[in-house]
Amino acid sequence: MVFSFGQHISRALRPAMGRIACAALLACVQTAAVQAQSLVQLTEQAQAYDAAWQSARAQLDATISKGAQAQAGLLPQVGIQAGSQYSETRVRGSFPTQPLDARQDSASLQAKQPLYNPANLATYRQGTRNVDLAYAQVDAASQDLLVRTAKAYFQVLAALDTLHLVQAQKRAVAEQYEYAKRNFEIGTATVTDSREAQARFDLVRAQEIATENDLRVAQAALEQLVGAAGATPWPLAQPVRLPQLMPNDLQVWLDTAQAQSPLIRQALIAVDVAQLETDKAYAGHKPTVDLQASYGTQRNPDGSLTMPVRNNATVGTVGVVMNIPLFAGFAVQNRVKETLSLEEKARADLEAAKRQVAQAVRTAFLGVQSGYGQVQALEAAVASSQSALEANLLGYEVGVRINIDVLNAQSQLYQSQKDLAQARYNLLVGQLQLRQAAGNLSMQDVHSINAVLSPAQLETLPSIPSSQKK
Repeated sequence: MVFSFGQHISRALRPAMGRIACAALLACVQTAAVQAQSLVQLTEQAQAYDAAWQSARAQLDATISKGAQAQAGLLPQVGIQAGSQYSETRVRGSFPTQPLDARQDSASLQAKQPLYNPANLATYRQGTRNVDLAYAQVDAASQDLLVRTAKAYFQVLAALDTLHLVQAQKRAVAEQYEYAKRNFEIGTATVTDSREAQARFDLVRAQEIATENDLRVAQAALEQLVGAAGATPWPLAQPVRLPQLMPNDLQVWLDTAQAQSPLIRQALIAVDVAQLETDKAYAGHKPTVDLQASYGTQRNPDGSLTMPVRNNATVGTVGVVMNIPLFAGFAVQNRVKETLSLEEKARADLEAAKRQVAQAVRTAFLGVQSGYGQVQALEAAVASSQSALEANLLGYEVGVRINIDVLNAQSQLYQSQKDLAQARYNLLVGQLQLRQAAGNLSMQDVHSINAVLSPAQLETLPSIPSSQKK
């Protein structure tokens, strides 16, 4: 009676327990979606944490301050000078020696304003251009961070997809192994079929272990970049809709790169700085003109040699001073030759930068174009591999195919699916790399990539294995 009563209670609670289980599963999925981060969120975290990005920002602040220092050579210089000295004087002659021990106190205010100084003017202009150079370097570092974050993000997704496919393949091989064993027991298959399935199962298990390690490595790299543990990227939304490349014209991208590439901008600024350095070298032959003024007082409480009684004096001066260099041991001439050579080097570096950027844009553009074709071809390969697997399974059941044919068809399907997922991620990263090569990559482009991701697909992926798991 007790057993039947408990059985009756269990049956009554089954619907409620089912609803509780469904609610718990839904809560787990929602919790995972909340904990998961989009590409935009992880990129923003990386901007606040990445050391290379913080270094570029600090370098910019330092360069701005250094540029302000270069302006000092064009502004007035003002200083106060004060002192007190004691002197002992003995005057000898035909008359008795006259001692004079005296103290002298003095203070003066001195000011100088450069009126004409070509070297200081060139230094000021160099400081301004160096600030522009630092902004270009920060721009390059910012775009590099966007690409590095996207790469780390999609490497985790690729590893998750690979692990998911390997686990699915392991289940399929295990089912095929059990099927081969049953057929052997009833005499419709040989022992070779089961051994082939066992060998394939062991191989897939080894692949699963390696894939789990790859996933841990990719996850650690992403966490190190964003500075947060347990980062879970959003997968691609289903059905997958990859963004189209706009504009789809190589020449437009090349023109954009020549105008906006941080690398070319840095090389252009380097040419300007080299030319200004040549101007500074030529300034070694040119005169300088300064406006100088001073106002001071001198107090002699014990008198002086010329005036042996206590006296005070106040002196104010103002004037223009010109300094004309005549000969400096050929230092100026050799300095001019050096800067002219460095200027020529800067122009050569600029041309090399233009060629490098153009080649990078062509490579990235062709890579994106090829990526679209690869995705389409692999989508067709997945469909045909699925059909081939179904045909081999049917052929194996009717006896026209052997077990190894089914196993090979399974491997081909999962490999095609893996290659398709990787090709999609490569295409998304390739679009960002193309914009980086052209110099116009921004957070808006990251938002565009983020639009094809969705947390709704999280439950279809395996969980990230713990780094402590053996």
